[in-house]
Amino acid sequence: MWGNLFQTADLLEKGIGADWLRNEVISNNISNADTPGFKVSEVEFEDVLASAISTGGLELKTTRDGHLSGGSAGLSSAEPVITTSETTAYRTDDNNVDIEAQMVDLAQNSLHYYTLVSKLNSEFRRLNLAITGGN
Repeated sequence: MWGNLFQTADLLEKGIGADWLRNEVISNNISNADTPGFKVSEVEFEDVLASAISTGGLELKTTRDGHLSGGSAGLSSAEPVITTSETTAYRTDDNNVDIEAQMVDLAQNSLHYYTLVSKLNSEFRRLNLAITGGN
């Protein structure tokens, strides 16, 4: 019962972290729009999370001898992955950054980030109300 108390907050925190990382990657792409040979990078998180949901969780990671092996660590262990796209270049200098697409992605990511922050704040208010009883 108590183990799932912060599950929603943990998932929202993972999403916020992925959006923060995506913001950094998009900003790097925009900064290197004029760098010859630069290849655009992307953050993949939603597919990792969807995979974790469909399989019922992710495998436990053991980093010490005392850790349990096997089983499921839950969805909160889903981590974002940065990939580099080696697709067609938009310019003759082999750079493949589409600045307009990156600006749209940055705006969408900002909206998504602030939505998740708002949901996390709402979750904390809900938990606070449950703990204090509204006093």
